[in-house]
Amino acid sequence: MSNQEKNPAKIDGRKRFKRRMKTLLPSLGVYGGTALLVAAALWVTYQFVEPAPPDTLVMASGSPDGAYHAFALKLADEFSKEGVTLELRESAGSVENLALLDSDDKVQVAFLQSGIANSADYPKLRGLASVDFEPLWLFSSQQTRLRSIGELAGLRVAVGAEGSGTRHVALQLLADNDLREPAVTLLPLSGGRAVDALAEGSIDAVLTVSSVNAPMVQTLLQDPLIQLMSVARAEAYERRNKWFSHLTLPRGVIDLADDRPSEDIQLISVAATLVASSELHPALGDLMMRAAAKVAQRDTLFSRAERFPSPDFLDFPLSADAERYYKYGVPFLLRYLPFWAANLVDRLKLLALPLLALLLPLSRMLPPAYRWTVRKKVFRWYEEVQAIDQSASEDSSPAALKRCLAELARIEDEAREIEVPLGYAHELYALRQHVDLLIQQIERRQARGA
Repeated sequence: MSNQEKNPAKIDGRKRFKRRMKTLLPSLGVYGGTALLVAAALWVTYQFVEPAPPDTLVMASGSPDGAYHAFALKLADEFSKEGVTLELRESAGSVENLALLDSDDKVQVAFLQSGIANSADYPKLRGLASVDFEPLWLFSSQQTRLRSIGELAGLRVAVGAEGSGTRHVALQLLADNDLREPAVTLLPLSGGRAVDALAEGSIDAVLTVSSVNAPMVQTLLQDPLIQLMSVARAEAYERRNKWFSHLTLPRGVIDLADDRPSEDIQLISVAATLVASSELHPALGDLMMRAAAKVAQRDTLFSRAERFPSPDFLDFPLSADAERYYKYGVPFLLRYLPFWAANLVDRLKLLALPLLALLLPLSRMLPPAYRWTVRKKVFRWYEEVQAIDQSASEDSSPAALKRCLAELARIEDEAREIEVPLGYAHELYALRQHVDLLIQQIERRQARGA
């Protein structure tokens, strides 16, 4: 006996497997093709997803005892809360910060004094925010008692180190008053060294540009032996230089009991600004704006908390991150999620675009495809039923009719195993009725032939 005769059950199982695969393959084609289409769209879109931001940002701050560095330390605390390290690069001041930001690939954010640079000369730099006023303070001993910048002629004046913003402004102001070395002696002293030199009498005046909260300024303001000069022509300086602002230090604001200062002091001021490289990662730009707002929003002698951070007084075009902040505030995701989670969602939201683009056509394609795959389970049998019907019509011999009945019995058994949703059950019952009808027809032919 042949293997087929010995193992009829095994052969029937193979046939059933082939028939089921024949039914399954169209479904796999539809759903597999859809899955491949979605996967391809996601892969293409992922190529445009920005890389994750680095976990370290390098910032040029300023001298260790200056207001910039103190502000930067507070920013670093805010960054550390979000798992990002703000690495501070100490410097002589704004001029050196500008050079670092423009030439050092690692430094991507820096403090700059307004008016320090022309944006046309630095096309890759972008403004983030001004964060505080930085008045120009001109201190002298009571014996010197300066009444105007022009009276600095012949005096020894501390104007800050080379590379500092103070020195940059001092040279500009002296030039405006037609004062240049050697008519005035400019000394590269700042901070505690300048304070000590003025107290010792080895210099005649200190000119510094700094926040009112800077330790050096507070020390000199509290010293009764030191005089703060009022800039009589402050309004004129503001009109002549767009980066200057006219401020007033009210009488008695330093010490009401001692009535210090004893009169309103007129000052001119620049602004402390945050400037970034155009290559700064957008997520870090958003984080910097939020951190700057938390640190800068405080009352001072010259401004209310809502004054800063501000897009005013910037020498460079606003970055896209800063512009978005001033229009809409802190990004929505960053308000409610940790930085890493907000950034992840923000980066991956781009992947939703291809899904949305495919949603409409798929919503139209998939229902018909689903109906077709379900009905295919039933309709595929009609091809065999028709072939049996034709065979019985062409050959009505007893042996041929017997084979046709056997095939129909097999189809009837297979049909009982077909599983379709309830909504398509009527088509399955129609198939079984047709098979039963054909069986009855063939059995009548057998009876007539007998």
